[in-house]
Amino acid sequence: MTSDTTPALILAEGFAAQVQRWSRQTGADEASVRAAGRAARLVSMALADGHVCVLLDEVADSLEREIAPERLRELLLQSGITGTPEARGGMPLILDDDGRLYLHRYFDYETRLATSLVQRAATRDEALGPGVKARLQSLFEADGDDPDWQKLAAAMALLRGLTIVSGGPGTGKTTTVVKLLACLLEQNPDCRIALAAPTGKAAARMTEAIRQRDANLPLPPEIEARLPKESFTIHRLLEVTPAAGKFRHHAGNRLPIDALVVDEASMLDLAMATKLFEAVPDHARIILLGDKNQLASVEAGAVFSELSGDTSLSEVLRVRLADLCDLTAAAIVPASAPAASGLADCAVWLTRNFRSASNSGIGLLAGEINAGDAAAAIVRLRAGADESSLHWIEEGETQLGEAAVQRIQDSYNGYLMALSGDLRDRVAVFRAFDRFRLLCAVRGGLRGVEALNRQVSGWFRRSLEHPLDPGERSEWYPGRPVMVLRNDYVLKLFNGDVGIVLPDDAGTLMVHFPDRVTSFRTVAPLRLPEHETAFAMTVHKSQGSEFDSVLVMLPAEHNPGLTRELIYTAITRARRQVALVASEAILGRAIQTATRRHSGLAARLRELPDPAGQ
Repeated sequence: MTSDTTPALILAEGFAAQVQRWSRQTGADEASVRAAGRAARLVSMALADGHVCVLLDEVADSLEREIAPERLRELLLQSGITGTPEARGGMPLILDDDGRLYLHRYFDYETRLATSLVQRAATRDEALGPGVKARLQSLFEADGDDPDWQKLAAAMALLRGLTIVSGGPGTGKTTTVVKLLACLLEQNPDCRIALAAPTGKAAARMTEAIRQRDANLPLPPEIEARLPKESFTIHRLLEVTPAAGKFRHHAGNRLPIDALVVDEASMLDLAMATKLFEAVPDHARIILLGDKNQLASVEAGAVFSELSGDTSLSEVLRVRLADLCDLTAAAIVPASAPAASGLADCAVWLTRNFRSASNSGIGLLAGEINAGDAAAAIVRLRAGADESSLHWIEEGETQLGEAAVQRIQDSYNGYLMALSGDLRDRVAVFRAFDRFRLLCAVRGGLRGVEALNRQVSGWFRRSLEHPLDPGERSEWYPGRPVMVLRNDYVLKLFNGDVGIVLPDDAGTLMVHFPDRVTSFRTVAPLRLPEHETAFAMTVHKSQGSEFDSVLVMLPAEHNPGLTRELIYTAITRARRQVALVASEAILGRAIQTATRRHSGLAARLRELPDPAGQ
């Protein structure tokens, strides 16, 4: 549980006190009142840690006096403020039959999302046009006798209302989607397709990636012209309203679309996933793309990870896929054993990496991290089996050592050289900056984002000594990268967008942001929404990005956020090289620690009947 998140703790204490007042007002005895207050505090704190619910056993263990979970259940149900799934009314707490305790709102989100998922999973397209199979065959070339899971994923999305595609970097998720969209347009030239992602940065990368794949595919002009040319943040797609947490598009005012593709779906939290699914028309297809091994959302829930776990396929679907893809049904063997999620026939894992060799240093290390095999990962790093792609700086002191500092400076030398040239060549400046990034596991401490940004900024200013630098009293200097931390829909800047301070044509320092329409958009520094320097960024903020090389900085002490998913996400941001600064103890413990988020989504899915009766 979170122990150092002061705002979360303050909210939890306030909620617990309010629950106790409500409980007393119902006439509950003091034992029930105390139990309800403790439970309310813990479930509120659990949300801050990304859990959707808290387990009754954990609440029982946390009480000052030892109490059995069965007795705690009785006390909570007698408190007057705890309901059950069948009789929840306006109760602030909900306790299900399996001992999961929720805030009412999050139980409601979970139930609504499960209902939407089951309905969409039951949607089937039984009448594909005659040209669709030919288009599918033309876009996916035969590759031996083994099933092409990219092709199978596209075929599944043509046949189903919900498709979940999980794969690591380089496994072809974007390529698969572009080909799928071409097939949808072959089936229905007027198909209205929306592309979305949780962050502005991820949406921009999706737009660019689809444009690149589109240019390399043999598509007829009429289909190419109809492919979507822009991706939206989910907030922008749903259209934010002045009312907090409310959108223009919702269950009562659906989006005018026939298909939705969501990239980087591992960042979807429970609340946003619920609101998004409910805003999509019942007939529309939803395709979720992501990497089940990456970090989950900062907010409560791990929706993509839960939904992508069950890759089981029914015999009915395998026969249909075999027909579309010219295979035998027996050849279509999923990548994993059924996970009993209650959501079969929807998920595909892409495991073949087309970007780099399967035996590359980064790829092998990523596999060992996913398996939780800390010993093998450490042996690989220490042996330097692939020195061109992996480098371990084994140090664990609070103060950074000379080797780590030198590696950071060497890695940013290319950017420094670009800034020493013509600053009007903004494309070259951005390319140089995007070749490398310093990724941190934490924000605070000498190994965190804040301290390292100050350190690198100071080194840059001393090294560059640019005539346009207004001096140390100003934070605005040529070459300073800044990351936006809050959406600004007027300026069209979104959380995670990165700009660079450069002179405009008149010599005035402005913040330049990449823009596909005009190449760059300029914003005056004083107009920027909340922001921070971005030489270093957290691993969470790096999701959806790729760089030629990264340096991953772990803290000197363990904290609960150090997990294998964090390490995996960090190293897979690199196309070519990874440097890792960490002690063996901290690294090994992180690799052995899997993210665990309490949720009942799978249970809610299993409880619902299949609308199609299958």
